[in-house]
Amino acid sequence: MEKNVQQPVARSSEVAHHTFMPLINSSFLPGHCLETAQAIEDAKERDIAMGEYYYFSGQPEKAAKEMEPYLVNEDTAVRLSACLVYAFANLATDNIRHVRYALAEMETTFADINASMDAPPEFRVMSGFVSATAAVLLHLPLKDELAFDISELTLLPPGLRFFACYVQAHYAYLQGDYSRSIGNVEMALALQPQVYPIPTIYLRMIAVMNYMGLKKSEKAKEQMQLAWELARPDGLIEPFGEHHGLLGGVLEATLKKDYPEDFKRIINITYSFSGGWRKVHNPDTGDDVADNLTTTEFAIAMLAARGWTYQEISDHIGSSVNTVKAHMKSVMSKLGVEQKSELKKYMLK
Repeated sequence: MEKNVQQPVARSSEVAHHTFMPLINSSFLPGHCLETAQAIEDAKERDIAMGEYYYFSGQPEKAAKEMEPYLVNEDTAVRLSACLVYAFANLATDNIRHVRYALAEMETTFADINASMDAPPEFRVMSGFVSATAAVLLHLPLKDELAFDISELTLLPPGLRFFACYVQAHYAYLQGDYSRSIGNVEMALALQPQVYPIPTIYLRMIAVMNYMGLKKSEKAKEQMQLAWELARPDGLIEPFGEHHGLLGGVLEATLKKDYPEDFKRIINITYSFSGGWRKVHNPDTGDDVADNLTTTEFAIAMLAARGWTYQEISDHIGSSVNTVKAHMKSVMSKLGVEQKSELKKYMLK
């Protein structure tokens, strides 16, 4: 892949609403995700939707292959969609060079659109959305507070508005403002005129994270069950693997016993995705998020770092206090720390 220094800016906002992340922007009944993507008539739009489907269903290699031909497409909406999915798909396959290529392409497009005097406002918001999404989900510093604001969300197609609400809620969560974040989630879910399954799953992931931050584990479990009911018929398991480290053991508490095979797939996604994620996040931020813990150890360490007692962790994940203590002993040995207060620097926010 050669770096395309200057991309043309497509002018039609109508095209943008059809070709920008079409599957995220689709309202479909559970169990009909693949059918929805395959039924799209326009070839480019269908290919982008199929790439999205492969990614969200935990097939990153297929997602990357589907998106690669469109990374330098002259249609801005197509190019931005392809770059965003391609970047995250390659995190999961440990192709960090390809991740950085796609991130750079997104930033180039963002800069070109903002420098253009006649670029449609829809494209400015789309490029800002993509830039902010990548930065927030990789926990990287934002160049601007957010590259889009609430007043601009109407310029995005309907389903993308709700995914943008997820990005903003995720950002509020990273600032430690759990109440504002959960408020954003609840408002977005209440305002949906119809269910957009993929944004809704992501919004509920943020709800889980916030409720765990507020130590409301039962509410977190309720949100996890709602997300799972929506995702399972189509196998849309990627969001669960992506967010595992931030979910505070809720996956273990809700899915491990009743859906053991699905849980194994999710954990496999967690290991592959988080490995690539750290290779981008840690060098770019100077953080040292732990990479030598099992997923169970990481979940327990996250809770311990937030002040949960062994008994509280035990009650939450359904393991004995002695099992929790054994995991914590392993965690502290692997990280070379002696006090639970030292865990924070190795954990996610």
